[in-house]
Amino acid sequence: MTTGPLRSRTSTIDIYIKLAQYPILADNIRQRMREQIFRRGIVSEEEFEQEVEKKAIESQEREGSLDPFNPEPHGLWQERKARIRAFHTDFYFGNNLPASDFEALVEEVLHGQRGGVRHELELSFNPELAPWEMLFEQGAIYEALPPPDQKAVNHHLQEIKVVLIKGMISDQLDFIRVAKKVFTIADLRTIYHRRIGRGKIGGKAAGMLLAWRMLRQQNPEYGGDISDQVDIPESYFIATDVIYEFRRFNNLDRYMNQKYRSQEEIRAQYPQIMEDHLQGELPEHIVQRLADVLEELAGRPLIVRSSSLLEDSFGYSFAGKYESYFCPNQGTTEQNLKELLDAIRKVFASTLNPDAILYRDKKGLLDYDERMAVLLQVVEGERHGDYFYPTMAGVGFSQNPFRWNDKIRREDGFLRLVFGLGTRAVDRVDRDYPRMIALSHPQLRPETTSKAIRQYSQYYVDVMDLRDNTFKTVPLSDVLPHHREIWRFIASLVKDDYVQPVTALGPDDSMDDLVLTFDYLTKDRTFVKLMRNILHRLENGYNNPVDMEYALRLVPGYPSPEIKVILLQCRPLTQRADAGPVPIPHDIPENKLLFRGHYLIPDGKVEGIRYLIYVDPVMYNKAPSNTVRLELGRAVSRLNKRLEHESFVLLGPGRWGSANIDLGVKVTYADIHNTKVLIEMATPDGTDVPDLSYGTHFFQDLVEGGIYSLPLHLDKPGSCFNWEFFRQTPNQLAFLSPQDAELADYLRVIDMTAVLPSARVSILMNGEEDVAVGFIQAGHWRVGSKNEVSVSMF
Repeated sequence: MTTGPLRSRTSTIDIYIKLAQYPILADNIRQRMREQIFRRGIVSEEEFEQEVEKKAIESQEREGSLDPFNPEPHGLWQERKARIRAFHTDFYFGNNLPASDFEALVEEVLHGQRGGVRHELELSFNPELAPWEMLFEQGAIYEALPPPDQKAVNHHLQEIKVVLIKGMISDQLDFIRVAKKVFTIADLRTIYHRRIGRGKIGGKAAGMLLAWRMLRQQNPEYGGDISDQVDIPESYFIATDVIYEFRRFNNLDRYMNQKYRSQEEIRAQYPQIMEDHLQGELPEHIVQRLADVLEELAGRPLIVRSSSLLEDSFGYSFAGKYESYFCPNQGTTEQNLKELLDAIRKVFASTLNPDAILYRDKKGLLDYDERMAVLLQVVEGERHGDYFYPTMAGVGFSQNPFRWNDKIRREDGFLRLVFGLGTRAVDRVDRDYPRMIALSHPQLRPETTSKAIRQYSQYYVDVMDLRDNTFKTVPLSDVLPHHREIWRFIASLVKDDYVQPVTALGPDDSMDDLVLTFDYLTKDRTFVKLMRNILHRLENGYNNPVDMEYALRLVPGYPSPEIKVILLQCRPLTQRADAGPVPIPHDIPENKLLFRGHYLIPDGKVEGIRYLIYVDPVMYNKAPSNTVRLELGRAVSRLNKRLEHESFVLLGPGRWGSANIDLGVKVTYADIHNTKVLIEMATPDGTDVPDLSYGTHFFQDLVEGGIYSLPLHLDKPGSCFNWEFFRQTPNQLAFLSPQDAELADYLRVIDMTAVLPSARVSILMNGEEDVAVGFIQAGHWRVGSKNEVSVSMF
């Protein structure tokens, strides 16, 4: 018996078998097949797509996945339609056109007579419905055209980019408006290949990639080419549909209504939610892809970062609301994979954490489907003994809201800089300070004496311990001796009344004399110009002020190393609509003046304040135990809830929100989010001076919440505080919060209507003059000319 080529009985099956031999070109071939079907009038494109959708719904019914109240993820639905569209194409072509037409079409594609996709300048298909691979190839052809031809098809290229950006990056219109002008098709293809699972890569990943691409553009308006001086970490993106798969597979969808519970319920149930997520299993195909990623990284440390759909978008930063976790990646293959999966589970759980839900509620986003993607980044840095960390890292802002010297130009930007991992630059840490650099005058410090420079410096370093496989904070003295070769770039000798550069320690010097000042960098015009350039380009690209997180890599060179900026994150910066200096009245009667402050004053005003919540700095320092101090934080939180519909301000010692309870009242944003102004008092009797918190996640919360952060340095000349008023005015604490009555010696609540029914407090702040005043007011204050302000007092 003789056998010949195996052949099916129908031409449709022939087409399917033939195309199975071309897994990459099959999409292009089928697109060409549909063009012929539509052109010959066999079926219209509209009718064809209607049939595809109908069959897709029928397939959902057969598979038991048709649920109008819980539709399948958008990416899965598009994949379902794409497969049915392919089968439907084979059916129509096989049953209506001769096999010779099919063979000729395949040969034409294989021999590249049309370059794999249409070379005609006009699109003949709908990009919204086309397979992504087809969009990548068509877009690449458009970008490869000579400039005159490319101009003619730019509208098509923009449409292709928008479809790809909406599908796998973001559907936020403000982001798309910028991104479609910046990303190339090659950029988008790279993102596609590094995406794990279906869906979008989320806001944090999108912001980093967009900023990086902006900085690589060569635009004469922005100055010289800096593309070789800027980079991003090697990154992978777990897309947003994976969290749906994870929760559905592990029966965690029951928590989806958590955001509609009370804050008390949300806080009480969150630990159980975290535990349930940690017990869940990720889909096997995702686990395998992650195992492949770990193999590719070959033991390099990772950070697992949240990247929700709205995170780092225009108007919504979500700074510090979701979690990030370091994975040293130094254990066995199984241990590394388990730690990575646990970190991903924790990030998924953090979508339901109380602070994140409160933030969404305050922003009117509670009903938004805030899906979580995950950004996997290789940690920037090098190994130093058992520790891994970058030489320097920090956060930068294109606009500087604080001027500790009238020479400083706000528009030139501002840096917070630390040695080691940048977590110490974005978190408010204990008795430790980053270097503050105003890029217009980088050598002008907020501190002016050697004693102050030593006091307000960095003494601890955040590192990854590769031996213990943990993230930890270590004393600077543990790591600085291992960096003698870069001392002159990061440190100075501070002794007695002088500060000087360091090359080596003399016989009379000790390690204790070394202080991190980064003075070399502030004098390096190339570095300062580069950072200004980066921030200006990003602000111009976004058409909005921005902030960015970065690490610095020292590249060996002569006579000094070159510096490479590793961009870790970028987002549009929220600004107050009423930002601007406010005229300060000069005729406030002394008995109506509550306080006057100088130094690091922001711009703005708050009027009509009824309640003053005051934690007495002197009594706070005398508290007999930390139990009392902790309870003060809880009492403030209860008052914040009790007065949520009233106008009030908070005044207290040192640093609000500090993790170290000795430095200030321990609260989170959720405990104080209803206040109008947060006043941090430094008293001459030794209460710690509030640090310049601009750039921390805590400060970003205040800005986005419309809360002014006002440092009140009572040790500065010209500053004053009406102690008699705050200590002798009747205390309404027991009335407003009876359970906290026993704290009345430490915590006072002043209701201005108890002083006089029409009395209110106004706070005016003028950053240009570096002065702020708080005063009692009855009626309205009126402004005459620009420099003439009077107050109607009672």
